[in-house]
Amino acid sequence: MGILYDTVMKQKREFLIEELKSMSVVKSQDGKELHELDYDTLEYELVLAAFRYIDTTADANKFF
Repeated sequence: MGILYDTVMKQKREFLIEELKSMSVVKSQDGKELHELDYDTLEYELVLAAFRYIDTTADANKFF
């Protein structure tokens, strides 16, 4: 692919890694380091971390 695409994807990966680190995630569920993961796997890990981050005991976050 092009240089611009590679640069943007690198920045997107770094953003996801920083977000995961802010949520205290340092490894994936498979035990791999975050820097070893591809973009799609980082997105998946961020979604899982976001679900764990939600406070389900708060009234505003209760489903029923």
